[in-house]
Amino acid sequence: MLNDVRIAPEVDSRNGQSVTFVLAVGTVRQMCLVQTTFATKNQASSYLHKYRKQFECLARERFALGQIEDGLIKLSML
Repeated sequence: MLNDVRIAPEVDSRNGQSVTFVLAVGTVRQMCLVQTTFATKNQASSYLHKYRKQFECLARERFALGQIEDGLIKLSML
C-alpha cells in the first residue's frame, strides 16, 4: 500500500503575520492593519492587544492626514 502524500502550503515566516482592528472615528469605521514579524497569529494578536492604545493613536493620526492605502490604514510594529 502506498503512503498518502499531503501537500500543505509552506508557511513563509519571513513576512510575519498581520492583524487587523477597526478604528472608530465618530460614526466612521476604518479598518487598520498591523504588520508584525511574529510567526503565529496568536503572537501577533497578543502584541496588538498589548499595544492597542498606541496603535489607535497612530491610526487616528494617519486617518487625520488621509494616509489610507487600499481602504486600510497600514501600520508596522512599534
